[in-house]
Amino acid sequence: MKLDMHCHTKEGSPDCKLELLQNIELLKKKGFHGMLITDHDSYKAYRYYKKLSNKPEDFVVLKGIEYDTIDAGHMLIIMPTGVKLPILELRGLPVLLLIEIVHHYGGIIGAAHPCGEKFLSIRNTLRDKIAGNIYRKFDFIEGYNACEDADSNMRAMRLAKEYGLPCFGGSDSHRPDGVGFGYTILQDNISTETELINYILAGKATMVGGCHYEHTTKAKLGKVNKVLVYSFWFYNKASALLRRKARNIELMENHIIESIRANKRSKSKYIALSHEDQ
Repeated sequence: MKLDMHCHTKEGSPDCKLELLQNIELLKKKGFHGMLITDHDSYKAYRYYKKLSNKPEDFVVLKGIEYDTIDAGHMLIIMPTGVKLPILELRGLPVLLLIEIVHHYGGIIGAAHPCGEKFLSIRNTLRDKIAGNIYRKFDFIEGYNACEDADSNMRAMRLAKEYGLPCFGGSDSHRPDGVGFGYTILQDNISTETELINYILAGKATMVGGCHYEHTTKAKLGKVNKVLVYSFWFYNKASALLRRKARNIELMENHIIESIRANKRSKSKYIALSHEDQ
């Protein structure tokens, strides 16, 4: 099964000029069987897709997200089918807390373009000693990103091999001419996020590859791109501070809900044991 595991949409990413349905049609024409929507800190495109009355046939659309951490660049996240965590649409969590949240709710997480731009990628954001401990907590690594150069992707694949992690591959497309430049091939057919998570956690093989997309904004801007990178760092820090209160409220609500559920389970168990004693 051939999938593009890093796809952006106009509906979900403000920097994307590619509509979801256009992305799907272009991928189908290139022989893909499915895609993972990975918009920046947003599930808007997937919610839009779920409301469509006439969904594209013979094509799997999976819900993912590309999350902006405050300290380790971008992360790709897939949560189980039906699991909704609004906190994942609030950018700026520290990576270790993010990993704990994702794993607590049964999801998987891995570094996007780990050897790419500073502040956008873990390898060029965290010191190697600190990052090494985090790699061991990942479930996969994006080994091939069509918008990264050969050296960046080669180093990403070496990281995956060093830590025994499967690779994802994707186009990271933001424009129509960049669709389908990166791919992931799975041994089995999958149709839901839960099936994909089980496939990865079972240690089944993935094969990744593609062609380098040369017309990225980074390539066009040249040295000026560094200004944008540092601007992104400032924006990310500022957004994280502004949204910290909302995240704390969300975390507290989740904690309360889990406590209530745990109390209900304990109460049910107590009632059941009492009936057995009678």
